[in-house]
Formats: sequence, C-alpha cells, structure tokens
Amino acid sequence: MLMDKKLMSVGTSLMVLKLLKEKDMYGYQIIKELEEQSEQVFSLKEGTLYPILHNLEVQGAIESYEQVAENKRMRKYYRITEVGSNMFEEKNKEWQLYQRGINKVLGGVTFG
Repeated sequence: MLMDKKLMSVGTSLMVLKLLKEKDMYGYQIIKELEEQSEQVFSLKEGTLYPILHNLEVQGAIESYEQVAENKRMRKYYRITEVGSNMFEEKNKEWQLYQRGINKVLGGVTFG
C-alpha cells in the first residue's frame, strides 16, 4: 500500500532522530533501518532523506563526520546531539498527543 506523502512527512524527522539515538549511522543505513523497523511501511529515497538530514544538521539536532568504512572508503555518518535528543523528547510527546487524538476520533486503540 502506498502511503500519502503528507502523512509520511509528519513523523519522518522524528523517526530519523529516534534511529540516531540508537547509534550513529550513514544515510543508506538510515534508509534500510527505517524500512526494517517499520516493516517496509516507510521507504525513503535518498532525495527525501538527505534534505531532512541537512535540515536537522542546520538546526543543530545532528552532526556529521567522516569515517573509513569497512570497504575502506570514506563514509559520512550522522549522530544526534544534545539539542537533537531534547528535540526528540519534545516532538515525541507532541506526536503521542496527536496520535491519541486521532485514535480517539477514529475509534481506535489509544497508546500511552
């Protein structure tokens, strides 16, 4: 099932921050981890992910660094900052409230 792009964009930055709270990752790794953890519901293209990463970096929520990968090539990794961790906590609370409201209106199960 294809998801409405507007619905997908709402929580994408939040999900990226969550993944980076778990460990530092490079772009393609973020894409694959998001697909796996969402059971293929979320599948980002590089052209979607990199602007999100850039925006988060400009906001100070993440920072990037280069490191030699297993294939001996330089790879750009991203890690969450303290600002990003605080942003994640705040936005996650907002998301939980939003989700509960929608579920109440739609008659679904509430979480949290």
